[in-house]
Order: sequence, then structure tokens, then C-alpha cells
Amino acid sequence: MESKKTLYKSFKNPLLLKPARPLPKEVAIIGAGTIGPDIGYYLKSALPNIKLLLVDVIEEPLKKAEKRLSGYTSKSVERGKMKEDHAKRVLNNIIYTTDYAEIRNADLVIEAVTENIPLKQKIFSQVEGVVAKDTIITSNTSSIPADRIFTKMEKPERATVTHFFAPAWRSLPVEVIVWDKVSQEVVDYLLWVFAITGKAPIITNNAICFMLDRIFDNWCNEAAYLLNNATAGEIDQVAEELVSAGPFYVLNLANGNPIVFETNTLQMEEGKHYQPASILLSVKEWQTKRPGVKLDIPENVRNIVRDRLLGITFSQSFDIIDRGIGTLEDLNFGCQVALGFHKGPMDTMRDLGEDEVNRVIKLFKKERKGFPGPKKSYSTYQHFRRYVLVDEINGVKVITIRRPQALNAISDDVNDEIMGVLKTYKNDPKTKGFILTGYGTTAFSAGADIGKFPQMLGDKEASAQYARDCAKVLLFMDQIDKPIVAAINGFVMGGGLEVALRCHSMVAVKNARFQFPEITLGILPGIGGCIVPYRKWPTGAKVFHEMLCFAKPINAKEAADIGMVSKLADSYYEMIQEAVKEVNRLEGKIKRIPDGKIEIPGIEFPENPWLVNFV
Repeated sequence: MESKKTLYKSFKNPLLLKPARPLPKEVAIIGAGTIGPDIGYYLKSALPNIKLLLVDVIEEPLKKAEKRLSGYTSKSVERGKMKEDHAKRVLNNIIYTTDYAEIRNADLVIEAVTENIPLKQKIFSQVEGVVAKDTIITSNTSSIPADRIFTKMEKPERATVTHFFAPAWRSLPVEVIVWDKVSQEVVDYLLWVFAITGKAPIITNNAICFMLDRIFDNWCNEAAYLLNNATAGEIDQVAEELVSAGPFYVLNLANGNPIVFETNTLQMEEGKHYQPASILLSVKEWQTKRPGVKLDIPENVRNIVRDRLLGITFSQSFDIIDRGIGTLEDLNFGCQVALGFHKGPMDTMRDLGEDEVNRVIKLFKKERKGFPGPKKSYSTYQHFRRYVLVDEINGVKVITIRRPQALNAISDDVNDEIMGVLKTYKNDPKTKGFILTGYGTTAFSAGADIGKFPQMLGDKEASAQYARDCAKVLLFMDQIDKPIVAAINGFVMGGGLEVALRCHSMVAVKNARFQFPEITLGILPGIGGCIVPYRKWPTGAKVFHEMLCFAKPINAKEAADIGMVSKLADSYYEMIQEAVKEVNRLEGKIKRIPDGKIEIPGIEFPENPWLVNFV
């Protein structure tokens, strides 16, 4: 799609970028109200040694913010998600202040105040008068286009919108907005910072409400209009077929009525059909159902609600893609990880089929006149990769598994998309080879997506057939003439490790970890993990015995010592550079998996094997 070329001028995987500057040492958050402290907590958790400045004009929200951050760390320690020493570093070196002069040394400033253009412009004027000329300045606005709040700045090229989603310390995505005055260097740097600190940043064009808020706000506004047909509880229950929580439940949780009213009022610049439902300003809290409670909803009511909710979702999705506001990949991905959709809108369309989608959108446009519909064929909106990103570095295709919400677990669809990329470029003379890696700095892949496993329990043939199906991409990798290098960017487990083992070489970051944890559940690696490592690296047989008998994990150095890993790197960027070199080294010199008998030592079991604990 054209929007891909316009939005992503560098790489789709932000960690392939070489940062123009180091990670920030000081970050200032302007606004200590709702989301500002949460953004600060996310940054401090990821970068505990930075200096964080929380700025507000009133002391009270600063005191509440301090209490909130202390509460977050206490809960994390209690639940075993954070160690005591890390929690102390998170809370250390945080300045709560009403004095803008305190932020003079900040490398990054993020504004997170109310949605008021004159107020934001005033704040940015104050900030520019204090900070250095190269300080990056962003706004967390969810709806106001960048040009309306930054154009009065002396150096607008260093400023853009970075839109976080609640709760900002946990929600994965951040929308980074491109607009006509922001420099590409600033956009690339922000993408890299967010990715390396655990977020999944996506690029969005400079439109009112950007991309994901256009879906969410109109979804909630449409739900309010549906109150003529159903109760808030009924609407929420029908919505739960599509999302994890219904619109009225979320509005109650976030006190979102005035926000939706305000953002839809702003969208009325594009047409009166975006007019917000007046009831949003007359209700403080919706009378909806408790989680888990099921209501008896008449079928005709259910159909009306479902069709309208699907209609608004499809309408906005078509409009986002047709106008180049976002990409198909990011829209589908973002709706799941930011908005709690069970499936991306394009996945839902695929499941329903073209005829049903056409019926829903035709009915919706008839009932809600003025709303956009598709401008292209149905197939156009289905033509994209949902789970892998493809970039190129000097003739090498970099395939990144992007499922950070599932630690890049391997599913049937992921396998199919990897296979599709390999087939597309296997005979391309401009393609030297491939790198396979995972999104983010945590995991290459947590293993196979085990959703299908329960239905195959006790069915030997079904299990064997599923293993054969999963192995198709691995058999293809065995035969391809272009080198494939696995770049292990964190831990790699189970089925993910079996995929990595079939690549022609592996490089890894120094904190990488390799394991077959399924052994502890009585499940053996079913697509080569019990055979391939012995054949490729027979000197490591004793290590493989322990991995396969006791689920022993090994670290990157141990993997390098037995020849599994050819190069170790200090960072994701260096790992990819080493992988490119490895592809070039292997060009025309791929070593196939040896066939025939392999001499390996016997397995030595300890006297009490159940006491062995390598985890």
C-alpha cells in the first residue's frame, strides 16, 4: 500500500535503526494528572537510572503522582514482578516540581495535559525557553493534529505527537505521528527509544484522532447512539464478542464520556456524521453489567447492535487505509494490543467473508449516512502480512516476527507468513539471503502457540499430522539455496527454538537464553528438536541431553561454546549487523544438516532426576 512508503521511510522494525543519540538521561513529563505519571513509570521501570521530572502547576496532583508511583512499585514487588533493588532505583531520582526551570537539562520532554490547544502552545513556549536546542519535545494528545500545537515553536522539527494508551506503563503501542515539519531523525529516534524500552511503536499520519483513537472514539460514540435500541449492559455483552471489555464498561473505567464527546466534536470537521451523542454529557456513570454476568438478549437486538458495531469499525478501518492514516499491519495489530479487540478488524472481515462485509457496510451507510465506505476492492484490504515485518539491509531480507503480546510465539499463520516471504524472494537475484528475528528485546520466540494442543490430546495421528504441518516451513528452509540466519534477540524456547535450529546459522545477543521448557509438561519437541541439534553440533551432545531430558536452559556463551551460535553481540543493532555479515559469509556455502549415523555419548541420569532443577 502507498501508506507504507509514506509512513515508514526507514525500517518497519525500529530496532534495526542506528540511533542518532544515546538513550535519554533526563526525561520531563509535563502534567501529573491522569496519564503523565504512568508514562513516567513506564520509562523509569525500563530505564531506572534516568532522572525523571514530573511537572505540574499545582502541588496536589504531584503528591498524588508520588503516591501512585510508590504504590505501583510496591505491588510489583509483592507480585514478584520486580525485585526490591530495582524498585528502589525506579523511585530514586524522581523530581516532583512546579518549576519549569528544573527541566533545563532534559533530553526528552513529553507533555500530557488536557486537550486544549492554547494551553499546549503556551506550555511548549515555556519549555522551549528553558531546554537545550536539541531537546526532543512531544505531546501525548490523542486527537489534536501536530501542526495545530507545534507550529508556533521556534524549532518545530524537533517536536511531534507520541500518543500512549492507558495504562501507559503496560499497554504496548505508542503512536508516533509524522507531520510535515518534524525531522526524520527525531521520528527514528523516538521509534528506537520506545522499542528498546519495551513498547511497540507504530507510525501514524497527522490526521484528527490519528489512527487507533478514530476506531475507539467512534466505537464508543456509536454505542451511545445504540442506546435507542438496547441497554448499556446489552450493548456491552454483544461487544464482548469482539473485544475484551464493552464500550460502556471502558467509559466508566476511564471517565471517558467527555473525552469521546470532545474528540468526536473535533472530527466533525470531516463531516456532521461524526457528531457526538448528546447523552455522553448527561451521564456520569453507565448502568452496565458486572463482568461475567450474562444477559438474555433478544436475537433481533443482538443483530442490530452487532451490525452497527461492526459497521462503524469497518467504516473507520476503510477510511484509515484509504487516506493513508496508517498501514494495514499497524491497524490490525494496534486494535488488538491497544484496544483489546480479540481480532484485528481485517481479520474479522476475513472471517466473515466479502459478501457479509459488504452487507454490513451497506446497511451501516444506509442507517448512518455520510460515513465512509471502501474505495478499493475487498481483496486489497486483505493483502498484507499480519505477523511478520519485512525489511532490507544491503540485499538481505530481515524477517521480524511481530507478536510481542505473545512473546512472538509461533502460530500456523506465523509459519505461513515466514514461508511466504522465503518463497517470494528465493529466486530474486537481488536478495542475498534472510535474517529471522523477533520483535523487541525480550524474546525471539516463546515457542509454539499451543492453542491447538488440547484438542489433539490422545489422538496420535492428529498430533503427528500437526507436527508435519508445522514442519513444512522447516523442510523448506532445509532446501532453500539462500542462507537464512537466526538473530536471537532474547530468550528462545520450544517451537521457536526448533525454527531457529533449522536456520543455517545463528547469532545472538549476549543475554540470549535457549530452552525446551515443554519437557517439564511431558511434551517432546516434535519438529526436529530431538534430532537436528545432535546432527549439526555433535560435540554439544551432552548439553542437548540435559536440555531434552531435564529442560536445562543454556545461555548465549554456552551456545557459542558448542558451536550453535557463531557470533555474540552487545545490542540488537549489532546482532543484526553480525547477522548480515553471516549471510554474506554463507552465500554459496550453506552447510546442510548431516545425514547418516552420528556418534553421541550415552545419556547419564542422576540418581534422583526429579530433584534436578536447571530453571
